[in-house]
Amino acid sequence: MSKEFLLEIGTEEIPAAFLRKAVKDMEEMADAMFRENRLQHGRIKTMGTPRRLCLAVFDLSEKQDDMVVEKMGPAKRVAFDEQGKPTKAALGFAKGQGVDFSEIETVMTDKGEYLCVRKTSIGVPAIELLPAMMIRFISGIPFRKSMRWSDHDFRFARPIHWIVALFGGEVVPFSIDGIPSGGTSFGHRFMSNHPFDVSGYDDYMAQTRENYVFVNPEERKNIVLTEIRRAAETVGGEVLTDPELLDTVTFLVEYPNAICGSFSPDYLKLPKEVLITSMMTHQKYFPVTSKNGDLLPHFVTVNNTKPRNPDVVRRGNEKVIRARLSDADFFFREDQKISLDKRVEDLKQVVFHTKLGTSFEKVQRFQALAAFITEQIDVSLKPAVDRAAYLAKADLDTQMVGEFSELQGVMGREYALLSGESPVVAKAIYEHYLPVSAGGALPETNEGAIVSIADKMDTIVGFFGVNLIPSGTADPYALRRQAIGIINIILNKNYVLKIDDLIELSLGILEGKMTGKPEEVKKDVLDFFRGRFENQLISQGFSYDVVNAVLATDDWDLCRCYRKIKAMESFKTDPVFLPFATTFKRVENILKDFGGGGEVDPSVFENETETDLFNAYGVIGTKALKFIEADDFGASLAELAALKEPVDRFFESVLVMAKDEKIKFNRLFLLEKISALFHKIADFSYISTEN
Repeated sequence: MSKEFLLEIGTEEIPAAFLRKAVKDMEEMADAMFRENRLQHGRIKTMGTPRRLCLAVFDLSEKQDDMVVEKMGPAKRVAFDEQGKPTKAALGFAKGQGVDFSEIETVMTDKGEYLCVRKTSIGVPAIELLPAMMIRFISGIPFRKSMRWSDHDFRFARPIHWIVALFGGEVVPFSIDGIPSGGTSFGHRFMSNHPFDVSGYDDYMAQTRENYVFVNPEERKNIVLTEIRRAAETVGGEVLTDPELLDTVTFLVEYPNAICGSFSPDYLKLPKEVLITSMMTHQKYFPVTSKNGDLLPHFVTVNNTKPRNPDVVRRGNEKVIRARLSDADFFFREDQKISLDKRVEDLKQVVFHTKLGTSFEKVQRFQALAAFITEQIDVSLKPAVDRAAYLAKADLDTQMVGEFSELQGVMGREYALLSGESPVVAKAIYEHYLPVSAGGALPETNEGAIVSIADKMDTIVGFFGVNLIPSGTADPYALRRQAIGIINIILNKNYVLKIDDLIELSLGILEGKMTGKPEEVKKDVLDFFRGRFENQLISQGFSYDVVNAVLATDDWDLCRCYRKIKAMESFKTDPVFLPFATTFKRVENILKDFGGGGEVDPSVFENETETDLFNAYGVIGTKALKFIEADDFGASLAELAALKEPVDRFFESVLVMAKDEKIKFNRLFLLEKISALFHKIADFSYISTEN
């Protein structure tokens, strides 16, 4: 038999930023807990609002599954004497397990026959298990921050006020921090703040709705969407939605109600990003646009109540946004009174990091790095790149960015245009911050891409150089995101840039700032990039062994590496690949501890297979190298595959590790030449050859 289980934790208002993760974590925790306690169950549903977290478990078994426990004893050969009677070891095992010897079984294992006791553990009724389980469950819900209240030791996101815990309609008795469980919930704090008894999930969902609470976040999100679209239509506009803001607002309210407000059209002269940031980020308002996407002087706010007089609420929110936009307009006008060049000079007084100097010093560093990259890409870009790099951080000194930090880059672009800088330079200033998130937009222009790479590389190498390295999940300077940004920009633009060269140059520019040894810092940064690149490639579906085989060659031209990996993945589907890879793994294994460095002397050959292999290497190697130089790695692999047979005949006919040192080393030198040829594409020792 099974029953329904319902848990509601009533609290003070929990921050929206905590709720989404808590709801997800609760589902995973509950599933693990019920499996651990051998309680069969059906669907698990978790929900949440600012004032409550809810867990519903359907078809929960009324009793634990019985469990058979096997206890292994001594081997049969030592458990019985020559007459077949149980020895002291056997009798001691039975006594230790609390059973009569007649209950002992003999079972066959991989190691032979052993004595065994099978005990059945009878399942306990769920109602007896649930109290302790729920205490552990509630106490274990992880939050970004938790708190204690009064003189209590219990910690939670916010103080708990009530607990509903019902199994088949019956109260599951327990208490947390002096708060007993029961069957009584509460409605909306302002619109229906009174208790009501519930008997189960369906009753709970119906009564919460009657009391102005929509517990299900998905249902609330749909209501929010409907409401904000309705509100925007009242002024003939469309609401500008954002998934992150929509989720946040969903977890800010229990009973969504949208109201459309207005602001002076004069503020539309501000950059649209300023308006959007003011509304979305700071006030949690939804901007309103025309049918063609232009911003209108309206916004939509979502309230947690159905107001008696919507006009009062509207005017209150209009007053708030008017003050916010008035400040933005003032900052915008004041910022333009100081030139961008002067602001760059003022960065001498702004500390980037105590160990890495001022923001002005940082600008100088990545400006030099950008100049080097430009020479590799297109020297004609140098004037625009140099100017964009110089002005890239100027907006950090503006009042607008001081108030709205999210607008760095955006305001740099706007102020650059207003001060007469070229559109190319202005766009590059904005783009050098891209991407701002994982999978975010990349720079469109070469100028923006170059400055972005330079800035990010200086940041990564700089922090590694002063030993401020990401660890575990801690990455306070977002170095992982910036490394991934560099990788994606290079791949997107198909730049011929070597990461190790950029690191080397950056280390030279940072000389005097670093606390670590340059060679060690370089190795650490390269490993850091390799890890990011490897993870990205594998997440795209490339085989782990292929990725590692190519990256092991230390070719730091990322675009070329990418093409090699694609060619290897394609070649892997060819029937010749597996025997081909097996052969050349053997080559790598023989050379594993070989120092190498010598030249092959054909006059030392003793066997015709040595000569055949040497000649094949010369002919095939020449063809393969031409394809490699042309970046046609698929064709080069097809050529190299022809070396398999002469290599196999070589191994069958000669002993590489001959007693004669001269012969041995000559054979090793030959294999080394072949290995070096393959290493121009991949290190085959990393390839999995298991079917």
